[in-house]
Amino acid sequence: MKAKKTVAIGFLGSTLDRVGKGAARWGKWRPTVGLCQQAELQVDRLELIHGMDARDTGLAERIAADVREVSPQTEVRLQPMRLRDPWDFEEVYGALHDFVSAYPVDTEHEDYVVHITTGTHVAQICWFLLTEARYLPGRLVQTSPARRREEEQKPEGRMAIIDLDLSRYDRIASRFRREHEESLLFLKSGIATRNAAFNRSIEQIERVAGRSRAPMLLIGPTGAGKSFLARRIYELKRARHQFQGRFVEVNCATLRGDGAMSALFGHIKGAFTGAQNAREGLLRAADGGMLFLDEIGELGADEQAMLLKAIEEKRFFPLGSDREVSSDFQLIAGTHRDLRERVAEGLFREDLYARINLWTFELPGLAGRREDIEPNIDFELQRHAQEQGRLVRFNLEARRHYLASAHSPEARWAGNFRELSASITRMATLADSGRIDQALVEEEIDRLRHAWGSAPAREPLRDLLGDDLDNLDLFDRVQLQAVIEVCQQARSLSEAGRRLFAVSRQAKQTPNDADRLRKYLGRFGLVWDQGVRLEQP
Repeated sequence: MKAKKTVAIGFLGSTLDRVGKGAARWGKWRPTVGLCQQAELQVDRLELIHGMDARDTGLAERIAADVREVSPQTEVRLQPMRLRDPWDFEEVYGALHDFVSAYPVDTEHEDYVVHITTGTHVAQICWFLLTEARYLPGRLVQTSPARRREEEQKPEGRMAIIDLDLSRYDRIASRFRREHEESLLFLKSGIATRNAAFNRSIEQIERVAGRSRAPMLLIGPTGAGKSFLARRIYELKRARHQFQGRFVEVNCATLRGDGAMSALFGHIKGAFTGAQNAREGLLRAADGGMLFLDEIGELGADEQAMLLKAIEEKRFFPLGSDREVSSDFQLIAGTHRDLRERVAEGLFREDLYARINLWTFELPGLAGRREDIEPNIDFELQRHAQEQGRLVRFNLEARRHYLASAHSPEARWAGNFRELSASITRMATLADSGRIDQALVEEEIDRLRHAWGSAPAREPLRDLLGDDLDNLDLFDRVQLQAVIEVCQQARSLSEAGRRLFAVSRQAKQTPNDADRLRKYLGRFGLVWDQGVRLEQP
């Protein structure tokens, strides 16, 4: 297979490459010439970018001739580039971006290195950004003069390749992974959540928070944690120095009429009856920070129109004013409604929905995240200890009983995590000697059932097993419950066995269905009684 050619791209060093015209120049380090003298790097083509005045053009031609002398196999192409101010970031980046965009890249036959030793610091930064973003699919190369302590001075100097694939650097990659994991844990308030869908959302939110200031939309029922998560996103971005301003929160369901316009956009003195003083408004208060609009679907049509303008233009008119004001904020919106339905019903602007729908994350309620009940219980107990200075724990049996009830079908958790927090707080407050016992749990379960509007559900297995039921895994409960239902419908132990083992019994010459069923029931201390019901012995 034919080896790829190596193409080097870099600026002419208007100072470092300019070391004279005489023979003495060959004993001095010149970065552009030295790049083409490296034993480890054979440069097949050099794209040499230089200024367009006569002085820079003359130096470029002289350096090109010297490169051909020390490296005859290197083709030198001079690339004049007009830069009025080589220290102007916008101008330099734009010029280099245009250069690499138009360059005929051929990765199948060529490898590319970008020489970052020459050029201004601005040019070096721009090269890094363009190469790291793969506008130019290459590596960075840096050259430097030989160390003084070396016995023989080498005019070609030294060379180092900078690989921008940071995943290859174990310590850097480990650090990034650790910071990423710490950020995820921060967004989850240190709770080791187990719900896969929620964890995926948090993963995406963490990445978006670090890379974008576009609006986010959090969808979920009341109490699912939208407000809490929005504040954590703000705190994470502020810790990364992405914000200088405040976190401003408002529930749009509480805004009505002129009060809504005034609260959001402010007003001037005399804008309406009772407006005796000017008001800044929440959008201006969030300048440089984050604005969280919870229940955004409740905003009126006029507020929606002004909000859209404020998001897109960062400018708006306070109520009663003919002079625009500005505010640069990031928006996070929250809602429990389906905004698509609100758009179809004409109650929410389609263009506003499109603007805030770039990053949408659904937060399931507690009933949809039952595997997260247990870690949230531990979080609530820890928070209670921090706030009250009093450590509270469950007795083992009390904890099992509470978890069984919390996972049961009757547990509606209409108030979601807010309701769970209140439940744990009540028990922790009433716990004597720092222990939540069985009696406290029973009292709290009755309180929750009353709030859910449900009477205590009859549990056939608890009627049979009593408190021993709490020692069974959910798998065993589900299986045993199905077996009991078959037994209660059968006229005899044998009939129940035949129905339960209808498939496996066909592979046996002498199936003893009754004995198999009797042994299974015996594992739970149950026996058959007259083919009508089960009783514990």
